[in-house]
Amino acid sequence: MGFLDLEKNFAFYAAYHSNPINIAIHMIFVWPIFFTALLLFNFIPAPFDLPHIHFSLFQTDFFLIFNFGFLFTLIYVVFYLCFDYKAGSLAALLCLFCWVASSVLATLLGFQLAWKVVLVVQLISWTAQFIGHGLFEGRAPALLDNILQAFLMAPFFVLFEALQILFGYEPYPGFHVRVTSMVDVETEEWRNKEAKLLA
Repeated sequence: MGFLDLEKNFAFYAAYHSNPINIAIHMIFVWPIFFTALLLFNFIPAPFDLPHIHFSLFQTDFFLIFNFGFLFTLIYVVFYLCFDYKAGSLAALLCLFCWVASSVLATLLGFQLAWKVVLVVQLISWTAQFIGHGLFEGRAPALLDNILQAFLMAPFFVLFEALQILFGYEPYPGFHVRVTSMVDVETEEWRNKEAKLLA
């Protein structure tokens, strides 16, 4: 599978997310996982003395520090822009917004409260997704077959899927038809494997 092949990657993702309830669960809970990971990264000291942006809001001083949270965000931004420049631009903006918002929240909460917020949100979000797969999808999550996709591609794909559902978005004509046929093949292969295991 080509690393930046949008059709193959989205078909792989979609094959694990065909149930409408499971799709909705992922749309609700994937981005909070990304956001709270960034929130936690704000407390990891940068290995170098990098520049930062200082600003005041509501009589509180905030700092945007080019730390691990920024590096994490930058990786996602570059990847999403390479994946699809239209939906990728929106995903990149959301990633940057999450970095800024998580930096502000980190300043407001402090580490003693922030790690508790991160823990609760991560537990709820991951539990909801596993329930979505076990109860509604009837198929193990994609992260068991492709962990990179679970962490790097999932935020983009839930946004991409929302754009498809709400606005009929396609990066180019015929994308949806081609991906649907690839998903059908992938799903059929999975069913055949499951049938062999049960036989």
